[in-house]
This record gives sequence, structure tokens and C-alpha cells, in this order.
Amino acid sequence: MFISKLELKNFKRFTDLTIDLSGATPPPRLVLMIGANGSGKSCVFDAFEYRASSPFPGELEPYYFKMPDSHPLVLPTFANQPEISLWEPPINEKLRRAFYGRSATRYTPDLSRTAQARQVNIEKDSDRPRTYIQIDQRFEGDFAALVKLLFSELFSPEFDAEQVKAKYIIPFNESLERIFGTDRATSLSMLEIVPALDGNPGEIKFRKGQSEITYDLLSSGEKEVINILLNFFVRRQHFQDTIYFIDELDVHLNTALQYDLLKEITENWLPANCQLWTASHSLGFIQYAKESAHAVILDFDQFDFDQPQTLTPQPKEVLEIYEVAVPKDIMLKVFEGKQIILCENKNDEYFNLLDLDKKIFVGVQDKRQVHLNIKNNPAYFGLMDRDYLTDNEIQKIRQHFPNLRVLGYYAFENYLYHPANLAERFPAFDVVAYQADIVRQKNEKRDYILTGLELARRSYSVLNDENIARDKDGVETIVAALRSDELEDFYPYFDMKTLFNRYLLGPLKLTTSRLVTTTWFRKAIAQILP
Repeated sequence: MFISKLELKNFKRFTDLTIDLSGATPPPRLVLMIGANGSGKSCVFDAFEYRASSPFPGELEPYYFKMPDSHPLVLPTFANQPEISLWEPPINEKLRRAFYGRSATRYTPDLSRTAQARQVNIEKDSDRPRTYIQIDQRFEGDFAALVKLLFSELFSPEFDAEQVKAKYIIPFNESLERIFGTDRATSLSMLEIVPALDGNPGEIKFRKGQSEITYDLLSSGEKEVINILLNFFVRRQHFQDTIYFIDELDVHLNTALQYDLLKEITENWLPANCQLWTASHSLGFIQYAKESAHAVILDFDQFDFDQPQTLTPQPKEVLEIYEVAVPKDIMLKVFEGKQIILCENKNDEYFNLLDLDKKIFVGVQDKRQVHLNIKNNPAYFGLMDRDYLTDNEIQKIRQHFPNLRVLGYYAFENYLYHPANLAERFPAFDVVAYQADIVRQKNEKRDYILTGLELARRSYSVLNDENIARDKDGVETIVAALRSDELEDFYPYFDMKTLFNRYLLGPLKLTTSRLVTTTWFRKAIAQILP
């Protein structure tokens, strides 16, 4: 089940809102809604519940869902699901199962339900909140359902303890390991499930570091993770063609855990034919959604929802998507006195290892995003690959954008694998033979390079978008350089990232972290930067 379009008319704070995901192909597995408090994110979740559970009690609808003197309307369009009727009363069971939500208030400090307590109908989700300002108390029901499943296995004629462990315990602990890591001080694993007996509540025991502790002694963040995982574990079998929506899934979690939990849920716990919607201000969630090819981001900020509005997925490459978590003015204050330098791909991880004075590197997707972000935010600086830009074109870019710098060599990898860099890191390495091999490979691939040279040079957004004239003799300049066997003549235009076979470097067991921490590399990058 995937939503391709959602229309909300006269519903809560929305006069006429359309959320259009139809341009995302394939439909996204994750829809992350970002925006300031009160921007309307949770209202979307009430719309899902309204659509799935109507009719609501008569005393609730008029003041909770309707705008004054108007009838609320919620129209979801499902991708590849034309058989679901949204109009025929009463609401059919398939539509009821089309939505499964959790409210933001779902914290359960301890297990208190005894064996005599009322049992929950998990299949019908009888303990679901009716609105998303209510407390979500499903955890006790989830625990009871898990115990019931374990007892059914225990009394089965085919009972096999190892199979039960592989089915119930190992997947859970593998998930906890991916979220909390393997560090002995912070890792978490489930040890034992104790049913409610003799009028006492049940219990879950865990190993944390060297200690054995019960659920009630876990931190708020750890309980949040256990709460969410157990809910998926026992209920997802009943909601296999469903829109899952969870308000503030990140509550109580630090940035690293936010990222890892959302990744874990989206990639390992969400059923295959389902979509997850969540609302957050979290940096970790935004980062995961930015990196995932199966996620879209909807930004609710700065819209007047008294007027008709259409929301479509936000471009992931612009830094503005982070501003709900870290506003731009705050980020600049945090790094006051430092230059924030945007660079391509994830090379920021390695540039930051250089520990250059008063410089912080932030990675964006590609050189176009470096260019657009520094154009829109003059407080930032940019660093992008050279590719097939001539020296004169680099100077023109510098004149147009003084805060945008271009590498002197083709790409980041040209610095990593430069003979001078390897000579410093590995003094016994045969640099002469290595440099001769670079020349040989360049000559073998020169005709291939020249075939696509003109087309490659047409692709630079910074030249295209800013109407910066290319050198008329630019191709001839690069061709002449590639015909030379002098390293510093051709090396600025030879792609060491994708065209160079590094077979001679195999015995060195190279790592990028070691190659960027040489004196040569540090000086070579530092002299390019402001």
C-alpha cells in the first residue's frame, strides 16, 4: 500500500492541502514530514485515522476535525490499489487495515499488567488511539501477545527450542545490535521473557554491558526502541498492505540512534508492500531520508494553510532540509569563527581529518549542489572536483564566486594516489615504476577520454547556470595536456577515480584515512582553500 496523493479539505488546520507523491518512482517506502511545531504534521496522521475509522463518535468530530462551518474531507489516492473503495459505508475491513498508526505519547515506564488483565485483540488492533493527542498504550498488549505466541510454540507437537530462539529472539537481538552497536558498554540484548504469573506482571530481561537488567531499568531511549520493535514484531503480520504512520518516532533518542532506528525500521521491519510516514525535527532522521533512495522529505514550514497549498517532495541536496533540526543562524553561531566548506559526496569525512585551522567540511551530493548551496548561502564556502575545467575557466568561476574553490587535479582520488603522496606514506614503494604505469594507462585510455570530452565539458552547472563562457580552445588545451607524458601536464585531466587500475597498489592495503593524513596531502588541499 502506497499513497501517491493525499487531499485534505476543511480538515483541522488545512483549508485545501494536496500532498502529491506521484512524481516519485517507484513509490517511496518512507515519507518524512519535517517542519516546526504546530506546522500541521500530526494533523496528517489524524487524517489517516479519520479515513480508516469513520464514523467517529458524534461529540468528537465537530470540534476536533472540522474547520468552522464546513465538512472535513480526506481523500487518499493509493498507488496500484484501485479496488479499495473510499466511499461505500460502512468503512470496510480492508480500508481499516490500510492504516496503522502510533501517537507520539507512547512511553511505557514498566510492565504492570497481570495475568488477569483484559487481553487485547491484536488482530483488530483494539487498543489503537482514536486521535493523535492520546496516549498510545499498546506496549502491554504487545508483550502479552508475544508471551501468547511463545506459549503456543511451547505446546506445539513440533516444538524445537532452537527454532523458537531463531524465530523470536535472534532477529530481535540482531536488530538491537544494528541500532545500539556492539560496544560492550552500550550494547543491548534480550535474555529472557517472563510471563505474568501469580498475580505479578510479566518482565523482559536484558544484558547491557556486564549487567543483567529488567525493562523498567532501561533508559527512556532504550525503552522507546524496544517499544517500537516489539510493536512491529507482533503486529506487522496483521498489517501487510498498510500505510504505517508514527508520530515523532525519534523521541528520547540521540542523533546516532535516530538514524539507526529509522534505517532499521524502514529496511528490516516494515513489510514489503507498505509505506512508513513519520514526522520529526531530528537531524538523524533527516540525514537517513536524505541518503535513502527509497525516501522522500515533505517540508511543512512557511506555508499559509488557510490558502490552498500543494506539497511535493523537497530536493534532498539543499542544506535547507536540515534547518528544522539546526537553523542556519544557529549553525553559523555554533561554528562562529570557522569556515563551513561544502564538498562533493562524502569526502567531508576525510577532509575533516586534516584538522585544518578554522575549517569544517560538510558533504553534499555533487558539484551542482555545492554550487547551488554557496550561491544561495553566501556564508558558506564550496570545494568541488576539477574534472575537465581549464585553468582559465577555474579563474572565471573564482571571479564569479570568490567562495567557491576547484581542485587543481581531476578529482579527490588524484590527490590520494599522487606519486608524491604515496612516496611519503610508503617510503619503500617503487614510485618510479608506479608513475610510469600511470603514464602507460593514460596513453591506453586517451582516445576513450577524448571521445567523450566535449560532451563532458557541457555538463558543468556552474558554467551553464551562471552564463560563464567556456574557453573556445578548451578542448584543444586538454587534448594537448593528455598527449604529454609529463605527470603535471596531464594529471589534472586524468580520472584517477574510475579510469586508473590500481593493481600496483594492492599490496599496500591502502585506506583513505591513511592517505589523507600525509603532510603532502594536507598542504595540497590547504593551498586551494581560502
